[in-house]
Amino acid sequence: MTSLGRVVIPGEVPTVPGRRRGGYWRDLDWVLLIAVFALTILGSVLVWSASRADLASDSDPQSYLKRHLITVGVAIGLGFLASHLQYRWLQAWTPVLYGAAIVLLLIPFLPGLGTTISGARAWINVPGGFSLQPSEIAKVAVILMMAALLAERRDNETEPTSREILLAIGSAALPIGIILLQNDTGTVLILGAVAVALIAVAGAPTRWVVGLIGTAILGLLVAVQVGLLREYQIERLTSFINPAEDAGNSAYNANQARIAIGGGGLYGYGLFEGPQTQGNFVPVNESDFIFTVVGEELGFLGSALLILLLAVVLWRACVIAWRADDMYGRLVASGVVAWFSFQMFENVGMALGIMPITGIPLPFVSAGGTSMMSTYIAVGLLQTVRLHRASTLP
Repeated sequence: MTSLGRVVIPGEVPTVPGRRRGGYWRDLDWVLLIAVFALTILGSVLVWSASRADLASDSDPQSYLKRHLITVGVAIGLGFLASHLQYRWLQAWTPVLYGAAIVLLLIPFLPGLGTTISGARAWINVPGGFSLQPSEIAKVAVILMMAALLAERRDNETEPTSREILLAIGSAALPIGIILLQNDTGTVLILGAVAVALIAVAGAPTRWVVGLIGTAILGLLVAVQVGLLREYQIERLTSFINPAEDAGNSAYNANQARIAIGGGGLYGYGLFEGPQTQGNFVPVNESDFIFTVVGEELGFLGSALLILLLAVVLWRACVIAWRADDMYGRLVASGVVAWFSFQMFENVGMALGIMPITGIPLPFVSAGGTSMMSTYIAVGLLQTVRLHRASTLP
């Protein structure tokens, strides 16, 4: 007895090529999803605690939390949609998505449409009191574009050609240059890490990886010399080396963050009870310095739980990348791994004083609408890679 050209053993459930036997819900990586949802719930509580003091005099002190929960709902919906995308559609429409991301990156420069926050002109005003940060969307677009370019293999090729590598580097360099002009150094560093990681995972010769790292260092030095980086950005990037030297200015945030985390001890002061958090001593602690809230109010144990959940997300993302059944899926998943791991380490590290202050949020935890949406889209892409592999299993 045959089914679609293959012999079916009596009693065996026939399978159709390209169709998952287990189904969509069964084949999802539920460990990844549970960790992500746990981080989001914990982050929402921390955002609530951090924003209560800021809005205590407002008519609705919960307004910040409500906006945050709205963006979380939208982000989950976008992640769900992304998990249903098919490889063929993604690869076919990647140039269009990439082009749209570049156009969005240019909109903040237009008078009346863009807005400047913390010295970076990187946001677009949208109705309802919300704002859109195109550089977050660019992270997804760069990963998809580089993966599409580097996954092109011809017969008997085991590594990308020089042309493919150069095109992939160019696809990352264009948005990086625009974002650098927006004074968003944090996102520039993330995209740089993603680009290097994808070139390495694609199997490019070592000279390309070493050359990229060297070019990035040289580019940073040139940016400082020609004035592309402003004085306050240079001070933020270097203040962690000697925070006591400039405690009242560029290193103020880092010093206050360490005071908050150190004061939490083993168990913390308790939610809504942290003196640094509730006293507004740490700026933007609902976003960039969210780790100070968990450190102060939930202590070492709460911080350890948060880091454990972040580690679970990275672990499952690495497993998905390792088990991907083709180069395109492996590159997409690896790009997400590089993005998440660098951003997580940088955010926690700057709160602890071991990394420079760059103003990037903690994935799934910090407040920030576009950031939350882009990270959930990335989780959806990870699930797409996993589901694609499941669809090819007998």
